[in-house]
Amino acid sequence: GKELQEKILNQKKFLVGAGAIGCEMLKNWALMGVGCGDEGHIHITDMDRIEKSNLSRQFLFRTRHINHFKSTCAAEAAEDMNPDIKITSYQEKVGQETEHLFGDDFYDKLTGVCTALDNVEARLYVDQKCLFYRLPMLESGTLGTKGNTQVVVPHLTENYGATRDPPEKSIPVCTLKNFPNQIQHTLQWARDYFEGIFKQNAEDVNAYLSSPDFSQTLQGQENTKMDTLNSIKSTLVDERPRSFEDCVVWARNLFEDLFSNQIQQLLHNFPEDQVTSSGTKFWSGSKRCPIPLMFDMNDKCEDAEMRNHMDFIVAASNLRASMYGINGRTDEEYFTNVLKGVIVPDFAPKEGVKIAANEAEAEKEAGGGGALDDADEADEILNNLPEPSELAGFKLNPIDFDKDIDDHMLFVTACSNLRALNYSIPTEDTHRSRAIAGKIIPAIATTTALVTGLVCLELYKIVGTPRKELDVDAFKNGFINLAIPFITLSEPTPPAKTKAVIKGKEWNWTAWDSIDVNKGDLTLGQLMEYFKDEFNLEISMLSQGVSILYSFFANKKKVAERMPMPMSEIITSITKKEFPPNQLFIILEMIANDLDTDEEVEIPYVKFRFR
Repeated sequence: GKELQEKILNQKKFLVGAGAIGCEMLKNWALMGVGCGDEGHIHITDMDRIEKSNLSRQFLFRTRHINHFKSTCAAEAAEDMNPDIKITSYQEKVGQETEHLFGDDFYDKLTGVCTALDNVEARLYVDQKCLFYRLPMLESGTLGTKGNTQVVVPHLTENYGATRDPPEKSIPVCTLKNFPNQIQHTLQWARDYFEGIFKQNAEDVNAYLSSPDFSQTLQGQENTKMDTLNSIKSTLVDERPRSFEDCVVWARNLFEDLFSNQIQQLLHNFPEDQVTSSGTKFWSGSKRCPIPLMFDMNDKCEDAEMRNHMDFIVAASNLRASMYGINGRTDEEYFTNVLKGVIVPDFAPKEGVKIAANEAEAEKEAGGGGALDDADEADEILNNLPEPSELAGFKLNPIDFDKDIDDHMLFVTACSNLRALNYSIPTEDTHRSRAIAGKIIPAIATTTALVTGLVCLELYKIVGTPRKELDVDAFKNGFINLAIPFITLSEPTPPAKTKAVIKGKEWNWTAWDSIDVNKGDLTLGQLMEYFKDEFNLEISMLSQGVSILYSFFANKKKVAERMPMPMSEIITSITKKEFPPNQLFIILEMIANDLDTDEEVEIPYVKFRFR
């Protein structure tokens, strides 16, 4: 009734994320009246800008919004739907680096948090904040036709981080490098190669030119030092282009190296008829025997409807030119004329080249070795590089891979398809490759709408009803799959309890509990007396973060010095850092014993309000 709607209007919510779920949630809230009252407010944050591919599933955005911030555009759309909504948008990541903005004073005023995130790390961070400030958290996610919702209620349910999914399986390094058997492998390899050659190499050169202590930085890269120096040498000296024609020649030689020479070297190490020690064929099962490619500028791939050979040269040349600040071009006649004049050296197999045949060998190879042998060679390369002062003002442009930039996708798709042709793997067109390389999970508006609808039903329950106090049975977590179709609602799991006996009474506390001390900035002596009087506990060790503030075995003189000092002063004297002005609480961990039994009592952390 009216009383519940009043509560809805005066909710102060923090919506983290303005993507597919964030847009749908904000639309629901605008229509429900969340944050529309005199005391109500919605805070929404998302650091991402709107990309073209977002428009199919993030329906508050239009073509005119491309390259604008998601949170700002979503907030404006919500205001258009309900002019009474009070909303503030931020373009910040929620994490430790933004605690000056989203700090104690910010969370202290909220009535709840809703996550519309796309990664577990950010969810876990927000979950810890909700635990600390005892705020309800509404969590949801979708994966195509699948969706899930989780409601987290202080003291009633377990928190989000109490149960974890197993980590995602990654592709073994040796499979990516030498033995791909799926288009996903070749696309991942092509994307990694893009990052290495157009971003990492440029960043290494810029670091060399701008860091006065670059040789010191190199010392911390024991296993990758030689790779870094060789990339700087080739990027800055050996293969530095002076014109766009040089970029085309470089791209043609790169084609030969990646898709012909490296494959021939692999077959030199592991011939087609090679047999393992157990008598089975080396090239069998998931190991596909590769075929070197012959460059053909007229080649056309029917499956992908692309000219992989020519597309690779055009994309690689232009990206290389962009990295060096040279103007690029795409007219075919120019490329044809330049490519006819390129002399490609004949392949000669190298002896003594080690190629990892399995994951164990790849890990051993990555572990390095021969560091002493490399040291002299590293010094020689470093000494022969031009001095940064000789190249004053010279800087490369590192290129971040972006799935929505067609030039980037042309290189990655052509590179992936050429490698796929090496290994007789079916090729893919740019559209499908974009989805795989960009790790785009197809979002279906119907799933998003259903998931946010379920979350909003839980929001009504959290806000509460005057008729009865809701227990854990009233709340529901949802799991859905529209393809089957399947939907199940289950009760959330209650939080795990830890037993403690304080003053003879049993206290079963959970992750939601803490010992709250709101007595101002007490001195260490006053805090110890407070625990003796209030809980019959003697503190034997007290810490904050990694700093030990008190321990029974500490230097007696130091302990005596700290006893009359306020807690905040003790911490700043140890950490040499002042507290941010918006910080109200200090988290203290302690080991304490019962004064009567001298038994250690397991207690939660102490939430010490010093301001």
